[in-house]
Amino acid sequence: MTIPLDLTSNPDSGTRPGTKRQPRACVERLSALESGTINEMYDLYCRYYDATSLQLFESDLKEKDFVVLLHDESCSVVGFSSLAVLNVEIDGQRIRAIYSGDTIIDRAHWGTQALAFTWIRFAGAVKAEVPDCPLYWFLIVKGHRTYRYLSAFSVEFYPHWRMPTPAWAQSIMIGLARRRFNDAYDAERGVLSFPQSRGHLRPIWAAVEPEEAARPDVAFFLDSNPGYVRGDELVCLTELSSANLRPLASRVFGQGLRQ
Repeated sequence: MTIPLDLTSNPDSGTRPGTKRQPRACVERLSALESGTINEMYDLYCRYYDATSLQLFESDLKEKDFVVLLHDESCSVVGFSSLAVLNVEIDGQRIRAIYSGDTIIDRAHWGTQALAFTWIRFAGAVKAEVPDCPLYWFLIVKGHRTYRYLSAFSVEFYPHWRMPTPAWAQSIMIGLARRRFNDAYDAERGVLSFPQSRGHLRPIWAAVEPEEAARPDVAFFLDSNPGYVRGDELVCLTELSSANLRPLASRVFGQGLRQ
């Protein structure tokens, strides 16, 4: 792959003297990660997720191609998202997909968009490699906060609380999920369910406040995937294109297209 990796965010460019610098995000090839960085990632993951181990974490990571890392001013890892770029043929159509794996941002840095914007910029670079081939975000969701990213960035995505999933999207979701997870995917429910959890949010982070649960998107996630508390994951899909991204996300995506 020839994707450029000079996609570092620069959210602190306007930082005033004496103020705390905002975290910075960058994209790294998995093969370039040092063991110390992987250990930092795992330590951060363990603070928020149960039913995991270093062996399981590393096994999952080895199936990915890239990692978006978020560093604070001391260069400590305070967030990350692993991903793989998939090239497949489904129903006779060639497609590409970015499959998101483990993603976490330390609570102290919730609200920063550095990791998300770097991820979207990277997606634009992936699209630029094969511009005529449809590119999708294949996302498996362990919690309601992650599900809300879809509506924050995309116009149309599935499953959606306001509309049924069209047949073409369902076909892609089934095709990708079956290839990656075999019989663990329940197409009728649209959920991945394993005999034993491969990582689920600790109870303190899995809890949903009543005002959050009243939101239509959160209520939909909770109804669609009540087993998230024990590790079930909702399979989601959205097309990554300038036309299907909301204005700010589309501008950032466009930066990657032109990189």
